[in-house]
Amino acid sequence: MVTAADRAKGPARTSVWLGGKVTRTRRTDQPDGLDLDKITAATVRLLDSEGLAKFSMRRLAAELGVTAMSVYWYVDTKDDLLELAVDAVMGELVLSGAEVGSDGSDGSENGPEVGSDGSEVGSDGPDRSDDGADWRVQLRSLAAGYRGILVRHPWLSPLVGVFLNIGPCALKFSEASQDVMRRAGLPLTGQTGGLAAVFQFVYGFGTVEGHFRDRCARAGMTQDEYYQHAMGGMSEQPSLRRTFEQAQDVMAARGGDTVEEMQERDFGFALDLLIAGIEAKRGAGEETGPGSVPPAGQ
Repeated sequence: MVTAADRAKGPARTSVWLGGKVTRTRRTDQPDGLDLDKITAATVRLLDSEGLAKFSMRRLAAELGVTAMSVYWYVDTKDDLLELAVDAVMGELVLSGAEVGSDGSDGSENGPEVGSDGSEVGSDGPDRSDDGADWRVQLRSLAAGYRGILVRHPWLSPLVGVFLNIGPCALKFSEASQDVMRRAGLPLTGQTGGLAAVFQFVYGFGTVEGHFRDRCARAGMTQDEYYQHAMGGMSEQPSLRRTFEQAQDVMAARGGDTVEEMQERDFGFALDLLIAGIEAKRGAGEETGPGSVPPAGQ
């Protein structure tokens, strides 16, 4: 077991994927049936059901019916396990029609990916071999997939950026995203900015949506019930009445009978705005800089 101080001294331990620990096999005196894949899957289940704040190695060991030291044979720290869990849920993204397993293999023979609630997740992602494919459709597919895992796993968003995210599933998603942005026709100097605009928007939208759903579930309400409860409370407060009335006008203009419909409309429209911005910058040239605009007609 390695301390945080020891880990800071060793650059090879900046990521669990760089330390060689993910290849460690079961020791002869370890419980039968225990391996890193099962430990990671149990971690995801616990995070989904109890949240990040309550997660601990001791709680995980109890869930698996083993001692904490048995878990530490496979990982040095809790952070290692959280990093593995992040990549595991990235594996729910389906790219080029087949999902990528935690070991980097094509997992298509295992059937559709199933979320923690038992529902099928993921959809056919962009076919990276088709150079003539519509990049707009492909970008929407990737954005929708990323939003989906953020919503299904509210604990994911606080961990994005904490780790290097260089596991096999995360890298597949990164490569697919870069391929699509190259097809979009942005100059090289603008491609990272294009990716940031789209996926940081999706990160923010999916984070708020996921935490709202989680809050509703913990309150024992549907999203619509919670929304009506909150809006009703605002309408009864004199200091909030003006804000409430303005919000009502905006909500009515936006349309949608349910919270989910409103979320879908907002997400789709915002993504369309971003795609329109990318189209406006296509062919602007390598000299394009911050605040510049393409020549008329481009």
